[in-house]
Amino acid sequence: MRFDVLTLFPEMFTCMQQSMLGKAQEKKLIDIHLVNIRDFSHDKHKKVDDTPYGGGAGMVIRPDVVYEAYQSIKTEEAKVIYLSPQGTPLSQTKVEKLAKNQHLILLCGHYEGIDERVLTKIVDEEISIGDYVLTGGELPAMVLIDSISRYVPGVLKEDSTKEESFSEGLLEYPQYTRPEIFEGESVPEVLLSGHHQKINEWRKKQSLIRTKQKRPDLFKKIT
Repeated sequence: MRFDVLTLFPEMFTCMQQSMLGKAQEKKLIDIHLVNIRDFSHDKHKKVDDTPYGGGAGMVIRPDVVYEAYQSIKTEEAKVIYLSPQGTPLSQTKVEKLAKNQHLILLCGHYEGIDERVLTKIVDEEISIGDYVLTGGELPAMVLIDSISRYVPGVLKEDSTKEESFSEGLLEYPQYTRPEIFEGESVPEVLLSGHHQKINEWRKKQSLIRTKQKRPDLFKKIT
């Protein structure tokens, strides 16, 4: 799967060379290509923004530089996503749907945003990672890449995503490992029993309890 990220700050994405994403890139399961919007500026100082028409604080990214950056990497199958607090909230369902694409172009805004004309022309969908404002779209783009990459075949072990939080509308059950006793607290006995049916029943019950306690909004949807 290919990710093209249109950004003013490509250096922020160095962390994506680590852990599972780094290994996935080494195996060529995913390709994260960073496109510096400044490279398409025709200004000798590489300026990409200007003052907003109508007045107001801050600066707005010009449409021409964004469009040229987009033109340099677009493909027929590419889906363009603009990371914006005005977008549709990201959900697990949305992540799984986006993972079916072969090429995603992620547009990262900055300053006071991007000229509306280029957004209307090239953007297929706006996505938000929460009801709050960040300094730019780089961190949301990383969140999107990380969450989607987990569903690319081969990135994680088979079946790794089937029992995690939100996979069935529930939060994941508690997890335990060695030592068997920690600070006087033992691992639940059922997990040591080797009885897979009872373990599955316990995990299902714990998922329901945890969801009801921590996310009553989700619990209402399944009851």
